[in-house]
Amino acid sequence: MSDVELRDCTDAAERGPHLDAAVEALASGGLVVLPTDTVYGIAADAFTPKAVAALLRAKGRGRQMPPPVLVGDLNTLDGLATEIPESVRELVTEFWPGPLTVILRAQPSLHWDLGDTNGTVALRMPDDEVALDLLRRTGPLAVSSANKTGNPAAQTAAEAYDQLLRTVKVYLDGGPARGSVPSTIVDATGESLRIVREGALSREDLGAIVPEILDDEELATVEAEVGDAVESDTAEVGDAVESDTAEVGDAVESDETEAGDAATAGRPQSEPGAAQP
Repeated sequence: MSDVELRDCTDAAERGPHLDAAVEALASGGLVVLPTDTVYGIAADAFTPKAVAALLRAKGRGRQMPPPVLVGDLNTLDGLATEIPESVRELVTEFWPGPLTVILRAQPSLHWDLGDTNGTVALRMPDDEVALDLLRRTGPLAVSSANKTGNPAAQTAAEAYDQLLRTVKVYLDGGPARGSVPSTIVDATGESLRIVREGALSREDLGAIVPEILDDEELATVEAEVGDAVESDTAEVGDAVESDTAEVGDAVESDETEAGDAATAGRPQSEPGAAQP
């Protein structure tokens, strides 16, 4: 690997110097490969336009495909985006950190250039210790999957190196990626939420938190499933009550029969030849 070193970050106690090297590289406008909870990513300082441009070149992309921005804290949401719907707050509260990317209106006062975003920004908080440790040191990072456009996303730091080589200054090795499926992307810039890409989180996962994200047909299906479950539970309760009632009835009838037999057995018997009443 020439003079490029994969820095082993699997041990939290030994991670500090490697994160220091990554912070220094990013501050100087360099690129860093880091693990996330989905696939490996290639990162640049979100507020350094030349670094973001270098990230796009390394991947073989143009400005028309701007990278998402990773954050290390949920509270960063309001600092980077505006016009945030309550439904988005509910989703990020449930799924961050995790494989959910939300597209929002970017704060107009931000001095950055992520590409042709039309005033929007795609935000995510990854569920990975190495990534979060780095993000809390650096602040928001522009991050895209660590691969050349058109190639499979890297599942290890070594796979990322095979594609990106020395365009990246520091490779943080967190071991094999824990998930091969990319994040789910939700666009919240329109009148209603829209799923742009269904990834690690399904439509049903999102719909369980914000039902309005499902279309009418899907919502009807979910409601029908809930109705069937309630009906099934009701039927089971009814059967149980009916069964208990029947058992009580049988028990009462049995007790009455036994009482009658006992009363008959206790009466004196007429002697042979005696007059009957």
